[in-house]
Amino acid sequence: MTSSCPAALSNVCVFVDFDGTIALEDVTDVILERFAAPQWRDIEADWLAGMIGSRDCLARQVDLVRATPQALDAIADTARLDPNFCRFVAFCQAARVAVTVVSDGFDRVVNRMLSRAGIDLPVRANHLQWISGDRWKLEFPHVRAGCRSASGNCKCAAMVESADRTRVLVGDGRSDFCPAEIADYVLAKRALSEHCQAMGLNHASIASFADATLLLRDWISKLQRNAEVSNVGGSLHATCP
Repeated sequence: MTSSCPAALSNVCVFVDFDGTIALEDVTDVILERFAAPQWRDIEADWLAGMIGSRDCLARQVDLVRATPQALDAIADTARLDPNFCRFVAFCQAARVAVTVVSDGFDRVVNRMLSRAGIDLPVRANHLQWISGDRWKLEFPHVRAGCRSASGNCKCAAMVESADRTRVLVGDGRSDFCPAEIADYVLAKRALSEHCQAMGLNHASIASFADATLLLRDWISKLQRNAEVSNVGGSLHATCP
């Protein structure tokens, strides 16, 4: 006899990167290109070379930004989201799969873009604080001491908090490398796909959230089948509420 509850679903949680993943482009870079002094690229080069972590990199870059709140918000109002992301969220909600946005970008931008699309999800991101005029500073409510990437937002910490659940990561770049190594399954774009391949991580490559929805659906179906087989064998591995 199999379980009547949707076996694996309520125990699955999904963590989704924002820049380059939900947003089709890196909106943080768009803001820096538009409003920061040219030295931001030198700071970026230091980060890419591994000389500094993303926390130090972003804090120094934001110090170079000169933009009014209206000008900065205009970027968020015109940047594009993956048109398939709404359907991905709807699928997860129907399947009782929790979704959290984890971004090493700016909370002001992430929240504004999601709100524009009518999407209400928990967001963990760096806090972009307006000082006055055209000046900003960046705060890090999700920093973690000992983060091996020295990230502003330690995505691994968010995943460790859900260590009793089955964790899926959807991402595209360097800020997702560390959390990919502790995820149970990774849906990966671009550089993250290459990293997962090189590290032998359990992953599938995606081009958009249309792919992500189909792959997650199939993976969850496999979890359900495995749970049902376990139930028939007398050992229940899935957690039902």
